Order: sequence, then C-alpha cells, then structure tokens
Amino acid sequence: MTALPDTKDLILDRQGSVLTIWFNRPEAKNSLSAEMVDELHAVLDAAAADRTLRTLIVRGKGGIFCAGADIKGFKSDAQGGEPNEDEVARGNRSFGDLMIKLNEQPQTVVMLVEGAAIGGGLGLSCVGDVTIVTREAKFRLSETSLGIPPAQIAPFVTERVGLTQARRLMLTGARFKGEEAVQYGIGHILADDSADMEAKCAEVLAQIALCAPGANAVTKSIVFEATRRPRPEALDFASRGFAACMLSEEGREGVAAFIEKRKPSWANE
Repeated sequence: MTALPDTKDLILDRQGSVLTIWFNRPEAKNSLSAEMVDELHAVLDAAAADRTLRTLIVRGKGGIFCAGADIKGFKSDAQGGEPNEDEVARGNRSFGDLMIKLNEQPQTVVMLVEGAAIGGGLGLSCVGDVTIVTREAKFRLSETSLGIPPAQIAPFVTERVGLTQARRLMLTGARFKGEEAVQYGIGHILADDSADMEAKCAEVLAQIALCAPGANAVTKSIVFEATRRPRPEALDFASRGFAACMLSEEGREGVAAFIEKRKPSWANE
C-alpha cells in the first residue's frame, strides 16, 4: 500500500481500494489555490502505480465541489508587483499539467459534484471517468466575464461537450444546473440530492469492484492513445496492452475464474 503525502488543503480518506480526495477550503468555496494544486499533483503521483487502489473519488467539503481558481491568489500572484507574461503563462500552464494527469490517472476517477462547479471546477468535472452531479448543482464557465479565457480547461471541456456547445458555454458564461450538465455530457449520472448521490456512487463502486484494476489502467491508456495516434499505431499499442494483460497474473486469474464459473479474486476483495 502506497504511502500518501501529508496535505493541508486536501483531506485524504482511504477505505480499502477507494481513496476519497476532499477539497478542503469550504470557506473559499473550495477554490483552487496553488498549494491545493501542488498537493493534488503529489497525491496523484503517489497513487499512480498502486494497483491495490482502484478508484479515486474527488469531491468538496461544505456541500460545494469547486468554485474554480483562487481569484484573490491570481490578483496577488499574477497581477501584483511587476507582471511578467512568461511567468503568468507558466503558472497557468501548470494547471493544464494537473488536468492531463487527472484525466489519464490509471485508477478510475469518480467526480461527485454538488453545490457548484464553476470555471476550473467545471473543467475538473469533465475529466472524471464517471461524474455524478446533483440536480441543483450549479455550473458556469465564468472566465470571460472576468476578462480572461478558460485557457487550460478549454481542450477538456471541448472534448467532453463538443465544439459547438463548448463555444456557446465559454463565450456566453451561461449558467445551468445538473440536469443540463448531464444532457451536455459533463455529467454521466444525475442524482436528486446529496443522499442520492452517495447511493449512486455506491452503485458505481460496486461495478468498478468487478473490474480488474490492472486491466482498467491499461484500458484507459488505450483509450487515450487512440485519440493521439494514427489508427494502425493505436491498434498496435492496444495489442501490446492486451498481450501484457492476458499473460499477467490478473489475466490468468480472470480467464480461470470464467472457465471455473466463479468470481475472480479481485471481485472478492
């Protein structure tokens, strides 16, 4: 079992194969400070190679998911003193690295969205393998109303909702709630309230428990390589992943369990 880093702005709660990562700045509506981003990087790095860890749940304390970037931090860090465009660009780009890492994390990532997902919070909602939203959750891409673009989240939002909807949502700052978020593809599952969200999350966790963690990790890598490589190269990559899984202990156990008409070992953990 991998040792997880100490964190201040995140609360980490591991229960068996599930790690819940709580944003813990409720007084700031769980806005993303530089420290929180650094902590999340460290947690994802520590968890990445741990196949006893199947699922990461990301959610926010205080009944709110995430209100986006820490605008007060922007004011003091990016606009204070003598602004340097290169430094501001590097700082902005670092959040893109986090989005890539979270999007392609080997574990299954479940986002639980309630309260609000604004700006970067909406962006984070778009990189969940499974995103569950409450009916009253509030969504908005508010960046352009602040005079800035939704720079690092734009590719992920566009991939999730499609080009035409992404343009509309980004260029109007339109407000919408959970049901529309599911219609757009930001969320996968609509929950009536927090209690229903917990119940639906439990159902998803039960489904994930039937899947081999190593096979899930390889499947995610195949999915993303399919978006980056020419089709023949993507299929070559997939065939190597298939072979590695088939010949692994996990693959041998899965095939044996199927033939013997029993659950594989990971489904009993």
